[in-house]
Amino acid sequence: MRTLAGLACALAAPALLIPATCAMAQGKGGAGDGYGQRFAAECAACHGADGRSEIPGTPILAGQHSYYAVTQLFLFREGRRSNEAMTAVAKTMKDEDLRGFSDFIGTLPPAPATPPAAPLDAARMSRGKELAQAQKCLFCHGPDLNGGQQVPRIAGQREEYLRDSLQGFRTGKRIGYTPAMLEPLRGLSAEDVDTLAYFVAHFTGAPKEGAGN
Repeated sequence: MRTLAGLACALAAPALLIPATCAMAQGKGGAGDGYGQRFAAECAACHGADGRSEIPGTPILAGQHSYYAVTQLFLFREGRRSNEAMTAVAKTMKDEDLRGFSDFIGTLPPAPATPPAAPLDAARMSRGKELAQAQKCLFCHGPDLNGGQQVPRIAGQREEYLRDSLQGFRTGKRIGYTPAMLEPLRGLSAEDVDTLAYFVAHFTGAPKEGAGN
């Protein structure tokens, strides 16, 4: 298996994956020149040259944190996340490749908010904000939903990708590196999850205190 000892242990104990992947992200030898070119050749067709995918179901990588990116690449490589295309790419990567690609992803600036094609549904946005506050989304991902370290940036992410990811966590089809996403989604309906994804995808700033309460 192409992995460090600490990462191999993480397969048996998901909680250990956090310090292990942080060590990978900080390790030397993986962030050298060439990963920008490799990203353009191997990743840009789906994720966009600037990390701003326009393909439904393919996540935006622009603005994502390198610690989070290296964890996801590791999960794909070791078969802990299910995506045929990503597994095929990641299974060929050595540890230094995981570091190099994730470090490059961490340099991609967040995409500016784009105006929605149609007027936003005010009722869905209001309900989505209530859900985000009640389920502690703003606590973990930050009031600006920019995340940090192992917590992903979700502000401005593609709506269908957010919806599918949340539904995957809710139903247990998607397994994370910690159980952190299980409790917030427990008891939510599929409709609530769709509304939460709608809110996050169109989120443009931290909600003002007292607004909409």
